[in-house]
Amino acid sequence: MAGKRGKQTVRDMILSLGVIVAIAAGIWIFVPHDDSKDPVARVDYRVELATAQRAAAYPVAAPEGLPKTWKATSVRYRAQDGDSWHLGYLDPHEKYVAVEQSTKDPAEFIENVTQEARSSGAATRINGRDWQPYKGDRYDALVLREGRSTTVVTGSAGLAQLKAFAEALRTPGPAAASASADPSPRSA
Repeated sequence: MAGKRGKQTVRDMILSLGVIVAIAAGIWIFVPHDDSKDPVARVDYRVELATAQRAAAYPVAAPEGLPKTWKATSVRYRAQDGDSWHLGYLDPHEKYVAVEQSTKDPAEFIENVTQEARSSGAATRINGRDWQPYKGDRYDALVLREGRSTTVVTGSAGLAQLKAFAEALRTPGPAAASASADPSPRSA
């Protein structure tokens, strides 16, 4: 009797598993999914930018005039973490580019946001300021140190794209600091 009951239990488990697999396959077939859609959503960072520009101890930078092919994907401002500002983008080639700013210790901050990239050569002049190039295994970067803050343009995009992004960075003037920013990309 015990042998027959054991065979029924195994048979019942296999039948149950078959029913579960059939249901899961049916759900997968009938639930719409489009693998061609872009999984990374564009973010609107106007509120975070306005907050950071009012609260930070330095002029917070964001790009203006980038073509619509550049897509903002992440944004964050943390006052309690050295006034840290982060704005991440995907460039037209789906490579990552970000502006990072902070009043933290520059050496530690640069190493962290560039994923341990190291200074690599002579400074590059962009919009009248000297940006120090950094080269890394994962990210390259351009670094600008002014006053108590450090600005880093970093990412997996090539140096030309990092320069283009740095050239597009703008900080509010005295009159614009209290006005709302319009960070939406524009056609170039």
